[in-house]
Amino acid sequence: MALTSSLSSTPYLVRKGLSNLRLMIPAVVVSNITVILGSIAGLWITNTFPTGESYIIIALGGILFIIFVFMLISKQIEFPQIKKIDTLSQKLELKDRWYEPSQNKYFEYATTNLPFGLFLFSCVGFVAGMFGLGAGWASVPVLNLVMGAPIKVAVATSMAIITVNTSSASWVYLAKGAILPFICIPSVMGMSIGARIGAKLAAAAKPLIIKYLVMFIMLLAAVLDIVKGVHGLGIF
Repeated sequence: MALTSSLSSTPYLVRKGLSNLRLMIPAVVVSNITVILGSIAGLWITNTFPTGESYIIIALGGILFIIFVFMLISKQIEFPQIKKIDTLSQKLELKDRWYEPSQNKYFEYATTNLPFGLFLFSCVGFVAGMFGLGAGWASVPVLNLVMGAPIKVAVATSMAIITVNTSSASWVYLAKGAILPFICIPSVMGMSIGARIGAKLAAAAKPLIIKYLVMFIMLLAAVLDIVKGVHGLGIF
């Protein structure tokens, strides 16, 4: 379902200049390897340790909450100001511009901290594969808070990253029979329609609105993960 959502929305976001493919490529080269390892590890943990998954889900919820706090206290999330660009980012020319309809003008941006960002994407890929997640919740903070991409660019580029990573992980789950067609197929139809509508709304919305939406979804996911993990341990 995450793969369907990204495949439906990414083409429109690329045409609008929001998804930065030059920025996506190094991220998926690293995370595409770890996402496969994570999917294998996730199936192994589930089959080997009855309550192991619950502890990991609680930890994931805690990480999400920490990221939410960082986004809450961070400034210039909508339009980050880059003071220094690392050498690797300069060589790969990880910069671009997009038209912002809410202000009726083009914004130019650059990104930095690519080496550290690639390390984080390797971790994101592993966790995404382990839980079968799209992991936009983690890709967006890495692109925005660590690498300095504007929030709308970070959201759109994370969708492009999901198209590659999720497709790789899904083959592992398909091979093990862990994907249920009678649930997935009808859900995919709704996801496809919703993703297309959401992509158009995201392109037109103000960056501040996108920021608050990302933070709200991240906080909600953190709470749900912690509750799910605690419930899995039989505490309540």
